[in-house]
Amino acid sequence: MKYSSFMRIAPLFVFLCASCFEYAFAKSFIDASVIKKYVDIFNADDDELYIQHIPNASAAEFLSNNIALFECPDKEIEAVYYFRWWTFRKHIKRAEDGTFVITEFLPPVSWGGKHNAISCAAAFHFREGRWLRDTSFLESYARYWFDCGNNIRRYSFWPARAILDFCTVSGNKELLRELYPKMKDNFAEWERRNRASEELPFWQIDSRDGMEKSISGKLGEVIRKKSGWIDTRAWRPTINSYMYGECSAIAEIAKMLGNEKDARKYANKALELKKIVNEMLWDNSARFYKPIPVNAAGTKPFLKGSVFPDVRELHGYTPWLFNIPSPDRSDAWAQISDASGFKAPFGLTTAEQRHREFAVSYSGHECLWDGPVWPYATSITLLGLANLLNDYPPSDYADKSVYFEALQSYAMSHHRIREDGKRVFWIDENINPYNGDWISRTRLKTWSNGTWSESMGGRERGKDYNHSEFCDIIITGLVGFRPEGENSFYLNPLIPDYWDYFCLQNLRYRGRDIDVVYDKRGDRYGLGAGLFVLSGGRIVAKSDKIAKLHVELDR
Repeated sequence: MKYSSFMRIAPLFVFLCASCFEYAFAKSFIDASVIKKYVDIFNADDDELYIQHIPNASAAEFLSNNIALFECPDKEIEAVYYFRWWTFRKHIKRAEDGTFVITEFLPPVSWGGKHNAISCAAAFHFREGRWLRDTSFLESYARYWFDCGNNIRRYSFWPARAILDFCTVSGNKELLRELYPKMKDNFAEWERRNRASEELPFWQIDSRDGMEKSISGKLGEVIRKKSGWIDTRAWRPTINSYMYGECSAIAEIAKMLGNEKDARKYANKALELKKIVNEMLWDNSARFYKPIPVNAAGTKPFLKGSVFPDVRELHGYTPWLFNIPSPDRSDAWAQISDASGFKAPFGLTTAEQRHREFAVSYSGHECLWDGPVWPYATSITLLGLANLLNDYPPSDYADKSVYFEALQSYAMSHHRIREDGKRVFWIDENINPYNGDWISRTRLKTWSNGTWSESMGGRERGKDYNHSEFCDIIITGLVGFRPEGENSFYLNPLIPDYWDYFCLQNLRYRGRDIDVVYDKRGDRYGLGAGLFVLSGGRIVAKSDKIAKLHVELDR
């Protein structure tokens, strides 16, 4: 070929090569050995007391086959991401009848249901577990909940929304079709048991919300008093937000299945419940969502001369978990940056610290919600804040720096100082907000004759406690992977401006492997500078800087 002829086709040659590079870039951005590196650390520091389906010896192999790899400049957050996957797989239990459940406590506890499953944090199990490549565990777990009788309603729980979120990631429409009639029956039973009329909110007692001994829970008409335990009822933002989540999810599933009549019915129920939450459970003077203590029948407020308790509690952010609030209520989020509100060195307190009854106590009940940090409430708050930053107009009261600060303190709480002085990764029940001590553990280890009590759950009851989430918060919040529709998602990272890189590799989404890569300078991952989304090794979206991207995948 003559030189002149080559020069005429060279631009085409360069274009084709560049196109091949851009759209078929097969590369591993993170060394897969990172899983073994972290698992070796966790295993070495672990006293493996309770073994279920996947022992420590198989943890590295299981995680290598099932989770997305993640790396970022904040090595504490990175390590806790792998630690929480390591603890999550401990809770995958295969029962004698072949059913898989996800447990909350590793040892059997007297308040657990069949197979030791507890509904209180089960929605988090679905949100976290939906990112596992093997979907069979959660498919079995979903069926379990609708075959276990009243155990599904022992605690507040939003299974329709949680399972819809799981199936949105896995693409299993048939599971939704199978469980849809039971989802409707479950919601109807909640209405029958916990709602006096459709014009009123749902009521719940704080312990059945998994929030024992809260400040607001001490108020109201006593419906049970036994051994120092008092139960009162309230119209709570929590249960009403969850039931809104149920209504809206059932409406979405009905539409997906072609049942327009049910879709309209449950969409209308959701709208009415949203109106009730916003009109009845919003304390405009405190600028916060609050419970209203009610009489034993759940038909009218109980407090004399006042409707609302005079305390803000962290669960008041629950409506944002389902995008219930209007944009003009974002000032409520000022409290998570306020040291007299919820902000503390080791996380977000469950009650505002300025309140006269705020306490961090080492007496009485071991699981108090009147001050200590609870990862459960932190999870809901971070998920709600991510919704605020993604789905609402910009707020003067919270931005991604506020989000990241709360996430960092959450990550930092995942430790314990052992008796030998070594700092190890740890997740347990409730935390002292000022020194990071796991309060319930400190108390339970000397509960009976100076040691653990079998009646309280036995040795290390709260170790590896599966009552919250973390990995899903990293994926959907920090990295900003937001599932949407059948073959699309959008990406909106909430990373701090000073980060130079991050990568989430091999995230399984609707049968595809998705990579999210950010390289500020362009010298780390070999793709150049910017934000990249790859599907099956092909770049499907990119931006020169951190930006919100909408991604449509091939059907």
